[in-house]
Amino acid sequence: MSTLLPAAAAALPLAGGWSVHAAMLRRRLDTARRDPLSGLHRREGFEQAASRLLARGPLVVAVIDLDGFKQVNDTFGHAAGDAVIAATGARLAEHVGAHGVAGRLGGDEFAAAFPLKPAGLPGELAALHTALCRPVPHEDVPLLFVGASVGGVLAPVGTALGVALRVADEAMFGAKQTGGGPSVAPGLTPVYRTVNGRRDGRRGTGLEGGAA
Repeated sequence: MSTLLPAAAAALPLAGGWSVHAAMLRRRLDTARRDPLSGLHRREGFEQAASRLLARGPLVVAVIDLDGFKQVNDTFGHAAGDAVIAATGARLAEHVGAHGVAGRLGGDEFAAAFPLKPAGLPGELAALHTALCRPVPHEDVPLLFVGASVGGVLAPVGTALGVALRVADEAMFGAKQTGGGPSVAPGLTPVYRTVNGRRDGRRGTGLEGGAA
């Protein structure tokens, strides 16, 4: 018995070392899965996290596209555009809180999934839109202004994330076509046809119709 105690004691630092090492690996993996500019999940990480949340309860699923982002880049330079992306990431993360998830899908397009709050879906999307449209301070430019088109849907527990994202994207597209703002999807049935798996009007389909 006495010979086992020193052996067990000697193993403690080793076990502790492996625990620290494993934690460091998890942090590095999480960092690699995140977009370095916005601090949010990349598309794959967002979809995995949001799908897990949807398996446990209903969520608001939203797709966001910034309005006027290209003009900021063209007028003030890419550093200003980076500041807008970073601010958008921080505001989205704050809005979804600890019980939701947000991601940068690419460029100036984002997505979020989070539990519905007491304001209801229209009020929740309006609050998110307001938060994202706050001006962004940046170096010698007093304030940077961008808008946002926000489409969202309330997805019941067990809804396939792809379906929820598609109808939220359609609502976002509708909002963008009329000048931006928040828009609630009427349901979980897609309205637009797809071209090569992408909604009419989407970048890359050749049928953008002037939408950005």
